[in-house]
Amino acid sequence: MGTNSSNGEHQTTTKPPPMPSPLRNSKFFQSNMRILVTGGAGFIGSHLVDKLMENEKNEVIVADNYFTGSKDNLKKWIGHPRFELIRHDVTEPLLIEVDQIYHLACPASPIFYKYNPVKTIKTNVIGTLNMLGLAKRVGARILLTSTSEVYGDPLVHPQPETYWGNVNPIGVRSCYDEGKRVAETLMFDYHRQHGIEIRIARIFNTYGPRMNIDDGRVVSNFIAQALRGEPLTVQKPGTQTRSFCYVSDMVDGLIRLMEGENTGPINIGNPGEFTMIELAENVKELINPAVEIKMVENTPDDPRQRKPDITKAKELLGWEPKVKLRDGLPLMEEDFRLRLGVAKKK
Repeated sequence: MGTNSSNGEHQTTTKPPPMPSPLRNSKFFQSNMRILVTGGAGFIGSHLVDKLMENEKNEVIVADNYFTGSKDNLKKWIGHPRFELIRHDVTEPLLIEVDQIYHLACPASPIFYKYNPVKTIKTNVIGTLNMLGLAKRVGARILLTSTSEVYGDPLVHPQPETYWGNVNPIGVRSCYDEGKRVAETLMFDYHRQHGIEIRIARIFNTYGPRMNIDDGRVVSNFIAQALRGEPLTVQKPGTQTRSFCYVSDMVDGLIRLMEGENTGPINIGNPGEFTMIELAENVKELINPAVEIKMVENTPDDPRQRKPDITKAKELLGWEPKVKLRDGLPLMEEDFRLRLGVAKKK
């Protein structure tokens, strides 16, 4: 590690963060850890909530506007004494007392950002500002889920955290890419100027139960198509690669990052790379060997390669993904069958 502060390493802060409530240090006060999860009704958020709720010392508060998330993802916790659900849009300030903030709120599917790019950038920028303001007021540690999209269409492969990216500032997906890049900037500026404890995870493609069925993401598309008996639509040329991390591995990485002592940014993803053709063939073989694979036109600014360099996650967090794609896909298939009402053929 050099002293290259432009990559967020070895930061000096100008003043210490504010102290949490004095009750924290009282010897009679056995406090729980109060954790806010923004976007906690979403795909990754709800799995994170499940994991945090397993620890009886945690009180979990979810703030979600159900724009892309669903109350259904949290149904097993509603009414639980350590759980609270607030319908809240992070672009509005939130005034609550918490110890940790997992800031996941943001529409993350290409269909969504094409449909509402302004909402996407507002969530990324104003939402992150509001959550940092909250962290500053109450002395909370805050984790931002950033994205591999900050690398744009990378010219370096695989992508280490030190790579600055190759991003189009005015493309149709810029609201998301640039929005997350600004969110990272805000995190580091609050850290340097106000001493806020920050953590940044750059998360790569993640899959698993509770993904939105028609969100334009490739794994959910293929599984839904296979279950409906429709052709699997592979965008040309089909040789573009993605790496897929199962959601339980992702959640484990986020918690390790929050609990550790490194600000990040740290890549969290699975370095196992698949071409889109290979993925389609896997889904076809596992779910519905009768469907055909059909090539279709590509969307603009679609990166050709995406693969994380997870050296930092291994060294600093002791984390690496455990679930293989062939083991994860059937778990997701089961969930999609239930939601689509497609029974498994005997």
